[in-house]
Amino acid sequence: MLKIRQRRLGKNGPEVSCVGCGAIIMANIDGKEDQRFEIYHRAIELGCSFFDSGDVYGDSEDSLGNYFSKYPNQREKVFLATKFGLVRSSESNAYIARGDAQYVHEACEKSLKRLRVHFIDLYYVHCIDTSIPIEETIHAMKELIDLGKIKHIGLSNCSSETLQRAYAIHPISCVQIEYSPFSLNIEKDQRSLLQTCRRLGVAIVCYSPLSRGLLGGNIRCLDDLDKNDFRRHFPRFSSENLTDNIRITDEFTKLCARKGCSLSQLTLAWILAQGEDFIPIPSTTKLAHLEENLLSTQIQFDQTELNDIRDICEKYQVAGEPCPKNMSHFLFSDSAPQ
Repeated sequence: MLKIRQRRLGKNGPEVSCVGCGAIIMANIDGKEDQRFEIYHRAIELGCSFFDSGDVYGDSEDSLGNYFSKYPNQREKVFLATKFGLVRSSESNAYIARGDAQYVHEACEKSLKRLRVHFIDLYYVHCIDTSIPIEETIHAMKELIDLGKIKHIGLSNCSSETLQRAYAIHPISCVQIEYSPFSLNIEKDQRSLLQTCRRLGVAIVCYSPLSRGLLGGNIRCLDDLDKNDFRRHFPRFSSENLTDNIRITDEFTKLCARKGCSLSQLTLAWILAQGEDFIPIPSTTKLAHLEENLLSTQIQFDQTELNDIRDICEKYQVAGEPCPKNMSHFLFSDSAPQ
């Protein structure tokens, strides 16, 4: 039986499975609720207890709510995270960040109803509202803790300074940020986010750890994506960039052959090897891929192997930005001054 290790979510936080289950890609799978339930069931069975959702992930929260309603005993086996703070502008229909106290409470009530739960284990600020001081947002989230509606607070896509200001109001359990061999921005000195997380004892939850499938080993050309696949809007999947990026994945694949593992397993195991404070949350709609991903927890590297992977990261330049231009301003955002 697969035994998934536990990692602590923050300095004094709860323990969760060292690999989580990202629910974003499982949103809006028409007529396939049973397929999603099967993923949830198998993840829990294998010891993957950390489920990650968000109120803008289509019907992700509703699906989890239906699951907990149908299988109420499963709720206590899951450490449930969701997010708030990204909303559609009524004027432009573009996404904007919202973190005012009134909205914090409104968003939490909606998520509790959709998830059909009495409390949320981990509640994230999805993106930083640059018009509202982060202190207002965190004070409102502290009120939710006092009311028993949430247990722990997380930030996503924040800057180092914003994290420090938030932590001064209430301990932050984790920061969720994109991290993979293709996305190493948190390591950059000018960002200082990784250093700040470690100084404060804040865990790093890694979204898109397989770079939206680029490091999954199944994408070789643009035709491998459905015509309506959202990834076609991401620069790294454009026809002019994808070929260059596949060449980099081929370098990692050579290491996989030596290690006897898949590309996704190599990638996730490498992320886990970056420190006990790193927790990747890959997402998949396929049971076989879920099991493959979780087997990454059994892989260990020696220092030479870690150096070989890092050498590829440093030698090759990934082509294209990690997200579309109309979303890039949400990354590493600074809060409004207090």
